[in-house]
Amino acid sequence: MNNEAGKAAKPDWSGVFPAATTQFSADMAVDLAATGRVQDALIEDGVDGLVLLGTVGENNSLTASEKRDVLRVGVQTNNGRVPIITGVSELTTDLAVAYARDAQEIGVDGLMVLPAMVYVPSAEELIAHIRAVAAATSLPIMLYNNPPAYRVNIEISVLEALADVPNIVAIKESAPDSRRITDVINAMGERYIVMAGLDDVALEGLMLGAQGWVSGLTNAFPQESIALVAALRHGDMQSALEIYRWFMPLLHLDAEHDLVQSIKLAEQIMGRGSERVRMPRMPLAGARRAQVTKMVEDAAATRPSAAVQKALAA
Repeated sequence: MNNEAGKAAKPDWSGVFPAATTQFSADMAVDLAATGRVQDALIEDGVDGLVLLGTVGENNSLTASEKRDVLRVGVQTNNGRVPIITGVSELTTDLAVAYARDAQEIGVDGLMVLPAMVYVPSAEELIAHIRAVAAATSLPIMLYNNPPAYRVNIEISVLEALADVPNIVAIKESAPDSRRITDVINAMGERYIVMAGLDDVALEGLMLGAQGWVSGLTNAFPQESIALVAALRHGDMQSALEIYRWFMPLLHLDAEHDLVQSIKLAEQIMGRGSERVRMPRMPLAGARRAQVTKMVEDAAATRPSAAVQKALAA
């Protein structure tokens, strides 16, 4: 399938886009300065873009004003260096429309649109929700398909129904079955940019045609994430596999329900942020915390430095 309007609107979204964390102070207020430092460090490390206020950014744990403050810090911190995309994750369509408008005014570069939270929509309702958000903004939009987390699948029929909306340009694919990426490309051709969205099938997704990777564990190990994508781009499958196999125990954390706590703990261990999360999430404790800590420490002690350097130097 080919859609000229959609093709004309496409931004250059490719490479590694970490889903950045939101940092909290000891009293659990949003720590805007620390959040900006996390964002800046990732950009300085060489990532290709940032996704703010996605699942890992704890979007639904923030108030409306806090979300907009995080976006302002992100735009100011970034200063035009990389594309900034924000998650649009709201309870109702009206709230999502208002957020999309505000995000554009604040100056972000794109939106990652989720289904309305809490309610599980029919296909018709999902299409209407996405169309309403798209109509409220001229920003390019990435749809976010994550059936395990959000209990609705963006079916091929939904992508077909939305193909006439020019600013819907991409889909982040977080279905655990990597066959989905081939199905999307077979059905839609080049109409949508496909982004791999589940860390432990990221290499498979990139090999099958995804142009980029929206990643959680990049928050803790950005250099290795960038090197993985670089190795694949340069056809160095040996280095890509070495990095991916080293990374896989941690990448599996992205598919667990406690992914946010695990990623933020990894971030803290690596000296990049704090493990504080807002309720209803609580920091990992007991055996689970010990397990994740050991995984991160083992990964840090066995980093595939030669493969990383080879990939980044190519």
